[in-house]
Amino acid sequence: MFGISPLGWIHTLGSLPAIPVAFYMFARHGRIVPRSTLGAAYFVSMLIGAATVFLVAHQPVSYGIGTLTILLLLAGYGIECILGSARIARYIETICLSLSAFLLMVPTVSETLRRVPDGHPLVTNLKSPLLLGAQGGLLAILVVGLTAQIIYLARQGKTAAN
Repeated sequence: MFGISPLGWIHTLGSLPAIPVAFYMFARHGRIVPRSTLGAAYFVSMLIGAATVFLVAHQPVSYGIGTLTILLLLAGYGIECILGSARIARYIETICLSLSAFLLMVPTVSETLRRVPDGHPLVTNLKSPLLLGAQGGLLAILVVGLTAQIIYLARQGKTAAN
């Protein structure tokens, strides 16, 4: 089904939970909160997806996305161990984890459009206007979202200082 191998299904189903978890945390907290139950679920699911991409990838860019995702996850979840609870740690954590969510969504949208509906996908060409528009929309969401997160963190810091 959908031209996905058994290993591809492990990759897909392993990383799938990260999507609703990320959406929920963005809606509820405005960012991915690593030191929470959902944050742990996001980390595990993203790690499964990023690690298994090396086994199922067909395009060289996938290896770069997998590597970068793992580095962003480790940085986002580990920065507090290095810098403590300094304000800069919260900024780095937020930026890294938001970028990891973006790196999850770009191939997710691409693969979905290129596989659904089964047998007659919406997109058959990587230069399809629909695919490029969807990827551009994700980039716009990233830019606006990161800007809003940074402004929120800055305001939160000023409130704590007063």
